[in-house]
Amino acid sequence: MSEDTKVKAELRESFGKGFARRLRAAGKIPAVIYGHGTDPVHVALPGHQVSLIIRRANALLELDIDGKEQLALVKDVQRDPVHQIIEHIDLLVVRKGEKVTIDVPVIVTGEPAPGTIVNQDANTISIEAEATHLPQNVEVSVEGLEEGAHITAADVTLPKGSTLLTDPEVLVVAISIPAEESLGEDEDAADEAAAEEAPAAE
Repeated sequence: MSEDTKVKAELRESFGKGFARRLRAAGKIPAVIYGHGTDPVHVALPGHQVSLIIRRANALLELDIDGKEQLALVKDVQRDPVHQIIEHIDLLVVRKGEKVTIDVPVIVTGEPAPGTIVNQDANTISIEAEATHLPQNVEVSVEGLEEGAHITAADVTLPKGSTLLTDPEVLVVAISIPAEESLGEDEDAADEAAAEEAPAAE
């Protein structure tokens, strides 16, 4: 765990939209912590610090709740659809050494063969990983791949200790030739035909 993931959380006993609005106005984010059969714990988190942390996928927080430490995985972030202000965060209780299920973003690297394009069919894959060693993403390289090449979930290199949960045959990336090229040729032919017919129309 790094220092920037250590978050001081304040227990809260007041609820409702009005109270949540006042919390956000004070620069704090309402959150609830649940899991492992425990009763949900309602807390307020420091808004600026947590906003920076959750920019990373599958952020893990090391919470200090009245002097008691608790690891929690960010499971859901609710935002205002217009202003994108964080309205509420759901946190899942985790323990060191425990494995959790997460969706990991797939990042495509490299350039395919000239004249081809990359079609990314899956933006995330599901894996099981140790709670304290969660990957931010996984990478797949398309460097030099020719038309017709494809990468499935089974081809993705996972971090050590992680297990693939997505169907191994799920298509992640496919390489093809842009359809626009053939369409462009058809359009050029149509333009030439129209030009040839234009004098006759006059």
